[in-house]
Amino acid sequence: MISNDENKELAHRQHVKYFMRFLNILPSSLSSHDSTRVTIAYFSVAGLDVLGAITSISIELRSRIIDWLYLLQVEPNKENGDMSTCGFQGSSTINIDLDTANSHYRCGHLAMTYTGLCTLLALGDDLSLINRKAIINGVKALQTDEGNFAATLSGCESDMRFVYCAASISYILNDWSGFNIEKATEYIVKCIGYDYGIAQCPELESHGGTTYCALATLSLTRQLDKLPARQIEGLRRWLVFRQVDGFQGRPNKPVDTCYSFWVGASLKILDSLQLTDYQGNRRYVYETQDCVVGGFSKWPDTCTDPMHTYLGLAGLSLVGESGLLEIVPTLNVTVRAHDHLKSLHAKWASGS
Repeated sequence: MISNDENKELAHRQHVKYFMRFLNILPSSLSSHDSTRVTIAYFSVAGLDVLGAITSISIELRSRIIDWLYLLQVEPNKENGDMSTCGFQGSSTINIDLDTANSHYRCGHLAMTYTGLCTLLALGDDLSLINRKAIINGVKALQTDEGNFAATLSGCESDMRFVYCAASISYILNDWSGFNIEKATEYIVKCIGYDYGIAQCPELESHGGTTYCALATLSLTRQLDKLPARQIEGLRRWLVFRQVDGFQGRPNKPVDTCYSFWVGASLKILDSLQLTDYQGNRRYVYETQDCVVGGFSKWPDTCTDPMHTYLGLAGLSLVGESGLLEIVPTLNVTVRAHDHLKSLHAKWASGS
């Protein structure tokens, strides 16, 4: 556990106000990200949650966000019952009211489905309006012969990021029937590099973000034991060596606030975060904090954004920063939201 007695302190009030702005209107600086607005909502709501400030969202605004998310849920085809496109879209601007003949323009996206579900959990929704069967079928349709997942049926890359999203969706909905665990595990093993790090696809460079996606997936699917002890030790070393003061995503790259979570959570999953310099990481993250208007940035003296703000806070939470709720590293939600999910799982299991 570390204290707030060194260098800067957490600008808690400013960060709450910062996230609230993104829940009311998307600033012009993020207009190019409108098609992925669900992820911005996730970073904002999850950020408020880790700050212990979820009650800053009024009941009325909470209901509006929940209603908006459900409007983005793609339902099965009314003519033939096809569920292959089911999931969540990223924005209401592409949620066009089309007739049945043109329904192929509506298509779920794994990253939007994952972040949408996490946002609903953080807001305390009971997921009763989720078409669980349809979403699981949508996940199943996206797994490739190689074992990884495409983001969407409408045409997209397929790599480790979406393996993680598919695993998280399956975990949240407590249904693995759409996720071939054996094939996904084989794909992850193929992506392990000569340096023991894990890449986005086979034969590519090891990366902190995709190493997290792989480890979190193996943890969620209870397949971590498929990695031999030598691989675990090599990966632990590769991750620890990503720390300069903060963390970098790859060797010889600059440190970046977001890797305080991606690399930190990977080490947490391996029960090895204690091998790092908490104070060095904390100093770097606080160098990227804007104490006036709130938010954290990628690098010091650059513009803040919701993603780096949330991941910076999540990384600080992993090392026990005062004033922040505990994070579940595998799912990237607070323990509070995860406990709510477990209560839903128990409710579903009882058939109530």
